[in-house]
Amino acid sequence: MSKLYSSNLTQEQWELVEPLIPSAKRGGRPREVDIWEILNAIFYVLTQGCTWRNLPGDFPNWQTVYSYFRNWRKDETWISIHDQLRAWVRVDNERVVSPSEAIIDSQSVKSAAMVSQDVGYDAGKKVKGRKRFLTVDTLGLVLRVLVSAASVDERSGGKQVLQKVKQMGNTVSRLNIIWVDGGYDGNPFMQWVMDLCRWIIQVVLRPHEHKGFVLLPKRWVVERTFGWLTGCRRLNKDYECLPETSETFIYLAMIRIMVRRLA
Repeated sequence: MSKLYSSNLTQEQWELVEPLIPSAKRGGRPREVDIWEILNAIFYVLTQGCTWRNLPGDFPNWQTVYSYFRNWRKDETWISIHDQLRAWVRVDNERVVSPSEAIIDSQSVKSAAMVSQDVGYDAGKKVKGRKRFLTVDTLGLVLRVLVSAASVDERSGGKQVLQKVKQMGNTVSRLNIIWVDGGYDGNPFMQWVMDLCRWIIQVVLRPHEHKGFVLLPKRWVVERTFGWLTGCRRLNKDYECLPETSETFIYLAMIRIMVRRLA
Protein backbone atom coordinates (compact mmCIF):
# COMPACT_ATOMS: atom_id res chain seq x y z
CA MET A 1 0.00 0.00 0.00
CA SER A 2 1.32 3.47 -0.94
CA LYS A 3 1.60 6.37 1.48
CA LEU A 4 -1.51 8.38 2.23
CA TYR A 5 -1.14 10.95 -0.54
CA SER A 6 -3.86 13.59 -0.76
CA SER A 7 -4.72 12.36 -4.27
CA ASN A 8 -5.46 8.79 -3.11
CA LEU A 9 -8.94 7.33 -3.27
CA THR A 10 -10.42 6.60 0.13
CA GLN A 11 -11.89 3.20 0.92
CA GLU A 12 -15.41 4.53 0.33
CA GLN A 13 -14.42 6.15 -2.97
CA TRP A 14 -12.70 2.98 -4.17
CA GLU A 15 -15.78 0.88 -3.34
CA LEU A 16 -17.82 3.28 -5.50
CA VAL A 17 -15.46 2.99 -8.48
CA GLU A 18 -14.53 -0.69 -8.21
CA PRO A 19 -17.69 -2.06 -9.94
CA LEU A 20 -16.91 0.15 -12.95
CA ILE A 21 -13.43 -1.34 -13.44
CA PRO A 22 -13.30 -3.85 -16.33
CA SER A 23 -12.38 -7.38 -15.36
CA ALA A 24 -9.13 -8.96 -16.52
CA LYS A 25 -9.12 -10.38 -20.04
CA ARG A 26 -9.91 -14.06 -20.33
CA GLY A 27 -7.15 -16.43 -21.30
CA GLY A 28 -4.34 -14.26 -20.02
CA ARG A 29 -2.42 -14.27 -16.80
CA PRO A 30 -4.43 -13.52 -13.64
CA ARG A 31 -4.34 -9.87 -12.69
CA GLU A 32 -1.69 -9.53 -10.01
CA VAL A 33 -1.58 -5.75 -9.64
CA ASP A 34 -3.84 -3.87 -7.21
CA ILE A 35 -6.11 -1.67 -9.38
CA TRP A 36 -6.78 0.60 -6.41
CA GLU A 37 -3.06 1.37 -6.34
CA ILE A 38 -3.01 1.86 -10.12
CA LEU A 39 -5.75 4.48 -9.84
CA ASN A 40 -3.98 6.18 -6.95
CA ALA A 41 -0.80 6.39 -9.04
CA ILE A 42 -2.66 7.87 -12.04
CA PHE A 43 -4.40 10.45 -9.85
CA TYR A 44 -1.00 11.30 -8.34
CA VAL A 45 0.38 12.09 -11.81
CA LEU A 46 -2.75 14.12 -12.58
CA THR A 47 -2.70 16.24 -9.42
CA GLN A 48 1.05 16.61 -8.87
CA GLY A 49 2.05 17.01 -12.52
CA CYS A 50 5.04 14.67 -12.35
CA THR A 51 6.23 12.48 -15.21
CA TRP A 52 5.34 8.79 -15.29
CA ARG A 53 8.97 7.85 -14.67
CA ASN A 54 9.07 9.95 -11.51
CA LEU A 55 6.20 8.23 -9.71
CA PRO A 56 7.15 7.57 -6.08
CA GLY A 57 8.58 4.10 -5.52
CA ASP A 58 5.75 2.95 -3.26
CA PHE A 59 3.38 2.90 -6.24
CA PRO A 60 3.39 -0.01 -8.73
CA ASN A 61 6.00 0.04 -11.50
CA TRP A 62 5.46 3.15 -13.65
CA GLN A 63 5.36 1.12 -16.88
CA THR A 64 2.47 -0.91 -15.47
CA VAL A 65 0.63 2.22 -14.37
CA TYR A 66 1.09 3.87 -17.75
CA SER A 67 -0.02 0.72 -19.58
CA TYR A 68 -3.37 0.76 -17.75
CA PHE A 69 -3.75 4.48 -18.42
CA ARG A 70 -2.99 4.05 -22.14
CA ASN A 71 -5.00 0.86 -22.70
CA TRP A 72 -8.08 2.25 -20.98
CA ARG A 73 -7.73 5.44 -23.04
CA LYS A 74 -7.69 3.48 -26.28
CA ASP A 75 -10.68 1.26 -25.42
CA GLU A 76 -12.59 4.23 -23.87
CA THR A 77 -12.82 2.68 -20.41
CA TRP A 78 -12.11 6.07 -18.85
CA ILE A 79 -14.99 7.66 -20.78
CA SER A 80 -17.29 4.82 -19.72
CA ILE A 81 -16.40 5.32 -16.04
CA HIS A 82 -16.77 9.09 -16.43
CA ASP A 83 -20.22 8.83 -18.02
CA GLN A 84 -21.55 6.48 -15.35
CA LEU A 85 -20.33 8.74 -12.56
CA ARG A 86 -21.86 11.78 -14.26
CA ALA A 87 -25.21 9.98 -14.42
CA TRP A 88 -24.98 9.17 -10.69
CA VAL A 89 -24.11 12.76 -9.79
CA ARG A 90 -27.06 14.08 -11.79
CA VAL A 91 -29.43 11.64 -10.08
CA ASP A 92 -27.92 12.58 -6.72
CA ASN A 93 -28.78 16.20 -7.56
CA GLU A 94 -32.35 15.17 -8.44
CA ARG A 95 -31.78 15.71 -12.16
CA VAL A 96 -32.71 13.51 -15.10
CA VAL A 97 -29.69 11.65 -16.49
CA SER A 98 -30.00 13.39 -19.87
CA PRO A 99 -29.56 17.18 -19.65
CA SER A 100 -31.86 19.47 -21.59
CA GLU A 101 -29.29 22.27 -21.85
CA ALA A 102 -25.54 22.37 -22.37
CA ILE A 103 -22.86 25.05 -22.51
CA ILE A 104 -19.83 25.09 -24.78
CA ASP A 105 -16.65 27.14 -24.49
CA SER A 106 -12.94 26.87 -25.22
CA GLN A 107 -9.72 27.54 -23.35
CA SER A 108 -6.28 28.02 -24.92
CA VAL A 109 -3.32 26.68 -22.93
CA LYS A 110 0.39 26.78 -23.58
CA SER A 111 2.04 23.54 -24.65
CA ALA A 112 5.32 22.21 -23.29
CA ALA A 113 8.48 22.63 -25.36
CA MET A 114 8.67 18.96 -26.39
CA VAL A 115 5.06 18.90 -27.70
CA SER A 116 4.84 19.29 -31.49
CA GLN A 117 1.70 17.49 -32.70
CA ASP A 118 -1.47 19.58 -33.10
CA VAL A 119 0.10 22.77 -31.76
CA GLY A 120 -0.93 26.17 -33.10
CA TYR A 121 -1.16 29.87 -32.27
CA ASP A 122 -4.30 31.52 -30.92
CA ALA A 123 -3.97 35.10 -32.17
CA GLY A 124 -6.85 36.31 -30.00
CA LYS A 125 -5.42 34.99 -26.73
CA LYS A 126 -1.79 35.27 -27.91
CA VAL A 127 -1.13 31.69 -26.83
CA LYS A 128 0.94 29.08 -28.64
CA GLY A 129 -0.28 25.63 -27.73
CA ARG A 130 -3.60 23.82 -27.74
CA LYS A 131 -7.25 24.65 -27.28
CA ARG A 132 -9.66 22.75 -25.05
CA PHE A 133 -13.30 22.69 -26.11
CA LEU A 134 -15.66 21.65 -23.32
CA THR A 135 -19.37 20.89 -23.40
CA VAL A 136 -20.90 20.79 -19.93
CA ASP A 137 -24.39 20.46 -18.49
CA THR A 138 -25.93 23.08 -16.20
CA LEU A 139 -24.22 21.46 -13.18
CA GLY A 140 -20.83 22.01 -14.83
CA LEU A 141 -20.32 18.29 -15.46
CA VAL A 142 -18.47 17.50 -18.67
CA LEU A 143 -20.31 15.83 -21.53
CA ARG A 144 -17.50 15.65 -24.09
CA VAL A 145 -14.05 17.16 -24.60
CA LEU A 146 -12.05 18.06 -27.69
CA VAL A 147 -8.39 19.10 -27.60
CA SER A 148 -7.04 20.67 -30.79
CA ALA A 149 -4.34 23.06 -31.96
CA ALA A 150 -4.90 26.54 -30.51
CA SER A 151 -5.24 27.89 -34.05
CA VAL A 152 -8.56 26.05 -34.57
CA ASP A 153 -11.40 28.59 -34.55
CA GLU A 154 -14.40 28.32 -32.22
CA ARG A 155 -16.92 27.28 -34.85
CA SER A 156 -14.74 24.50 -36.29
CA GLY A 157 -13.88 23.15 -32.86
CA GLY A 158 -17.48 23.57 -31.73
CA LYS A 159 -18.70 21.40 -34.59
CA GLN A 160 -16.23 18.65 -33.72
CA VAL A 161 -17.04 18.55 -30.02
CA LEU A 162 -20.80 18.71 -30.65
CA GLN A 163 -20.47 15.75 -33.00
CA LYS A 164 -18.95 13.85 -30.07
CA VAL A 165 -21.90 14.87 -27.90
CA LYS A 166 -24.34 13.76 -30.60
CA GLN A 167 -22.71 10.30 -30.63
CA MET A 168 -23.67 9.86 -26.96
CA GLY A 169 -27.12 8.77 -28.17
CA ASN A 170 -29.82 8.31 -25.53
CA THR A 171 -27.58 9.85 -22.87
CA VAL A 172 -28.41 13.24 -24.39
CA SER A 173 -31.89 12.44 -25.70
CA ARG A 174 -33.44 15.46 -23.94
CA LEU A 175 -30.78 17.94 -25.05
CA ASN A 176 -32.21 20.81 -27.08
CA ILE A 177 -30.40 24.08 -26.21
CA ILE A 178 -26.68 24.86 -26.47
CA TRP A 179 -25.49 28.08 -24.80
CA VAL A 180 -22.45 29.74 -26.41
CA ASP A 181 -20.53 33.02 -26.43
CA GLY A 182 -20.04 35.40 -29.34
CA GLY A 183 -17.23 33.32 -30.83
CA TYR A 184 -19.80 30.75 -31.97
CA ASP A 185 -22.28 33.29 -33.35
CA GLY A 186 -23.31 33.30 -36.99
CA ASN A 187 -26.03 31.72 -39.10
CA PRO A 188 -23.85 29.04 -40.79
CA PHE A 189 -22.85 27.51 -37.43
CA MET A 190 -26.36 27.76 -36.00
CA GLN A 191 -27.84 26.19 -39.12
CA TRP A 192 -25.27 23.37 -39.05
CA VAL A 193 -26.18 22.53 -35.43
CA MET A 194 -29.89 22.68 -36.23
CA ASP A 195 -29.60 20.47 -39.33
CA LEU A 196 -27.23 17.84 -37.93
CA CYS A 197 -28.06 17.75 -34.23
CA ARG A 198 -31.55 19.28 -34.02
CA TRP A 199 -30.38 21.61 -31.25
CA ILE A 200 -30.91 25.36 -30.82
CA ILE A 201 -27.95 27.67 -30.32
CA GLN A 202 -28.44 30.48 -27.79
CA VAL A 203 -25.75 33.19 -27.80
CA VAL A 204 -24.96 35.02 -24.55
CA LEU A 205 -23.10 38.24 -25.32
CA ARG A 206 -21.13 40.39 -22.92
CA PRO A 207 -22.84 43.77 -22.29
CA HIS A 208 -20.88 46.55 -24.03
CA GLU A 209 -21.56 49.06 -21.25
CA HIS A 210 -19.82 46.89 -18.61
CA LYS A 211 -16.07 46.71 -18.10
CA GLY A 212 -14.13 44.22 -16.02
CA PHE A 213 -15.66 41.02 -14.67
CA VAL A 214 -19.29 40.36 -15.53
CA LEU A 215 -21.22 37.27 -14.42
CA LEU A 216 -22.87 36.08 -17.63
CA PRO A 217 -25.94 33.80 -17.52
CA LYS A 218 -25.16 30.14 -18.25
CA ARG A 219 -21.62 30.87 -19.46
CA TRP A 220 -20.27 31.12 -15.91
CA VAL A 221 -20.97 27.40 -15.48
CA VAL A 222 -18.38 26.28 -18.02
CA GLU A 223 -15.90 28.88 -16.75
CA ARG A 224 -16.25 27.32 -13.29
CA THR A 225 -15.48 23.89 -14.79
CA PHE A 226 -12.30 25.28 -16.34
CA GLY A 227 -11.47 26.58 -12.87
CA TRP A 228 -11.92 23.09 -11.39
CA LEU A 229 -9.34 21.75 -13.83
CA THR A 230 -6.66 24.13 -12.56
CA GLY A 231 -6.57 22.11 -9.35
CA CYS A 232 -4.64 19.48 -11.31
CA ARG A 233 -1.07 20.52 -12.09
CA ARG A 234 -0.86 18.19 -15.08
CA LEU A 235 -3.54 20.37 -16.74
CA ASN A 236 -2.00 23.79 -16.05
CA LYS A 237 -0.03 23.35 -19.29
CA ASP A 238 -0.39 20.80 -22.08
CA TYR A 239 2.45 18.30 -21.61
CA GLU A 240 0.97 15.51 -23.72
CA CYS A 241 2.34 14.33 -27.06
CA LEU A 242 -1.15 13.36 -28.24
CA PRO A 243 -4.29 15.52 -27.93
CA GLU A 244 -6.21 12.34 -27.03
CA THR A 245 -4.05 11.98 -23.92
CA SER A 246 -4.89 15.55 -22.90
CA GLU A 247 -8.57 14.76 -23.29
CA THR A 248 -8.18 11.68 -21.09
CA PHE A 249 -6.59 13.69 -18.28
CA ILE A 250 -9.57 16.08 -18.37
CA TYR A 251 -11.97 13.14 -18.03
CA LEU A 252 -9.83 11.82 -15.16
CA ALA A 253 -9.96 15.19 -13.41
CA MET A 254 -13.75 15.09 -13.63
CA ILE A 255 -13.82 11.46 -12.44
CA ARG A 256 -11.87 12.51 -9.36
CA ILE A 257 -14.21 15.45 -8.69
CA MET A 258 -17.37 13.35 -9.08
CA VAL A 259 -16.10 10.47 -6.94
CA ARG A 260 -15.32 12.90 -4.14
CA ARG A 261 -18.83 14.34 -4.38
CA LEU A 262 -20.53 10.95 -4.30
CA ALA A 263 -18.40 9.43 -1.53
